[in-house]
Amino acid sequence: MRKLSVLILTFLLHTPALAHHRHHYHGGRPSAWCGWYMRQVMGVADSSYNLARNWAHWGRMASGPHVGAVVVWVHHVGKIVGGGPGNWIVLSGNDGHRVRSRARSLSGAIAFRDP
Repeated sequence: MRKLSVLILTFLLHTPALAHHRHHYHGGRPSAWCGWYMRQVMGVADSSYNLARNWAHWGRMASGPHVGAVVVWVHHVGKIVGGGPGNWIVLSGNDGHRVRSRARSLSGAIAFRDP
């Protein structure tokens, strides 16, 4: 938990300027970095998961949204950390150019995955 807290604090204090192209890198982190952040949260070494939609193939298919599941949209990925039907709280990186947890609509999600 301490490692995650340090990582979140680091992101909050050092928000990078956005690149014009989604595959530009800033110190090893892509400019579209929600997938990269989720790799840190879930302990995934494979850099192909920097691309949000690739998380639709990670782990195993979940029966639907629930706390602990990874939710995947075409251009974003996050982890459900709280809430319930109609009011899910999702932790993700590059949400407003920072790491945050907030209520998010799961509309348009393409997958829910479990470790």
